[in-house]
Amino acid sequence: MGKPHNHFNRQEFLEEMESGKIWDIIVVGGGATGLGVALDAAARGYRTLLLEQSDFAKGTSSRSTKLVHGGVRYLAQGNVKLVYEALYERGLLLQNAPHLVKVQPFVIACYSWWSKIFYGIGLKVYDWMAEKHRLPKTTFLSGAEVKRLLPNLKTKGLKGGICYYDGQFDDARLALNLAQTCAEHGGVLLNYVRVTGLVKDAAGKVAGVMAQDLETGREYQLQAKVVINATGVFADELLHMDSPSSDPLVRPSQGVHVVVESSLLPGNTALMIPRTSDGRVLFALPWYGHVLLGTTDTPLEQCHLEPTALEAEISFILHTAGQYLSRKPQRKDVLSVFAGLRPLAAHGKYTNKTKEISRSHKLLVSFSGLVTITGGKWTTYRKMAEDTVEAAVEAGNLSPAPCTTAHIKIHGAEADVAGTDHLAVYGSDAAGILTLIADHPELGRKLHTRFPNVLAEVVWAARHEMARTVEDVLARRLRILFLDARAAIDLAPDVAAVMAAELGYTSKWQQEQVAGFTKLANQYLVEPYRPLK
Repeated sequence: MGKPHNHFNRQEFLEEMESGKIWDIIVVGGGATGLGVALDAAARGYRTLLLEQSDFAKGTSSRSTKLVHGGVRYLAQGNVKLVYEALYERGLLLQNAPHLVKVQPFVIACYSWWSKIFYGIGLKVYDWMAEKHRLPKTTFLSGAEVKRLLPNLKTKGLKGGICYYDGQFDDARLALNLAQTCAEHGGVLLNYVRVTGLVKDAAGKVAGVMAQDLETGREYQLQAKVVINATGVFADELLHMDSPSSDPLVRPSQGVHVVVESSLLPGNTALMIPRTSDGRVLFALPWYGHVLLGTTDTPLEQCHLEPTALEAEISFILHTAGQYLSRKPQRKDVLSVFAGLRPLAAHGKYTNKTKEISRSHKLLVSFSGLVTITGGKWTTYRKMAEDTVEAAVEAGNLSPAPCTTAHIKIHGAEADVAGTDHLAVYGSDAAGILTLIADHPELGRKLHTRFPNVLAEVVWAARHEMARTVEDVLARRLRILFLDARAAIDLAPDVAAVMAAELGYTSKWQQEQVAGFTKLANQYLVEPYRPLK
């Protein structure tokens, strides 16, 4: 078993990786699935190493619709087992990460009496299925009550609505907190280390990985009793390293979100549009003082670490939301657009209707002993991890140990972080940030007039959260890139300066970071933006 790590520190983890020990489990991929697997494995006492080629949650896991939910849509499709499982996991997440997961009210506006009855009955069943993890109960609303909750809603023909409750969260921060929890249980986790190949023994069994530290270029050969492929949409790359003739396992699908200002959906109630023209659901969600609109479902042939939204997807979201809102969202209202890729598990012949491909997870153990986990969704990450570690124990012939993650509080968990203070998402770490400000009052300065975040959070991200780049801070530690890409571009020079001072980097590093981030952030805008010099 690994010793608990009091520090979440990349240099210390590198030294431990270089120690030459044989790992019980090496996890490849630092998104929701990989981090969940690593935490489960470390908590059972296995020597666990996780390697991520970019930053934790850089891909799909920071680009979700921010919902911890059973999936009303899956209930409509008759996938009762998935809904039961997800509602149970939703309950555990509300218990184990209360600083990040909140109960969110949703309203379905009904423009016919039939729809009010149909959706009302469905959501009553949804409530009932949550059993002991039930949230406040679904209620029927009059037209006037709907209008009070959603002041910008179109009222012509409105027959009332239904209010139901689900979970909402910050996906990238939960990923980071999972990584920190894993470290506290003895796991070693490294971002910016890419797996370049698999190591096999004489019998053709996987016995480790080849990896490269992308910051230094140094290469490593690492030994492990079992290797787990948790690389999401990139799962096929590792499968091809294992067996070049293997069939593709993943069919990527792109989901796009558009962020607009809160005046388009005042208040704290979300709008759920149950059936769009392409047969999906669309959400308009309050999130960090902004409104998140999404999502789409576009089949893709290729995967990229930084996917970009198609013009048609942006138009579809704005048009669909505009059908329900009095003041329709326009292109000029868009503050940020982000795209994520779903690693949908596909078997046999592909269908182009990606919403029909399975959202439940798929586990595959290759002849070589490589364990691959793909598919699934954020809400069920813990159950996916449990199933994966069980398979890995068998594949690697490890001593069995029970899963304990249902009762593990996630790093930062505090039951009393209520209140609107923006530091609440840090949970128990908020005290450390306040101490930094008390010791260095200049770090209490706000980064931007439109955001509550302060300089101390950048120091904290570099010192305690393994942020290595300006993008790590502005995209995933503070979420500003996802909320307002122009503000993020304006902030890049300040963030680069603070990080360079903290990490000992040069002014050249700062300039390269600002230039690279500005280029990246422009992909999150519908019109390119250059900050005023």
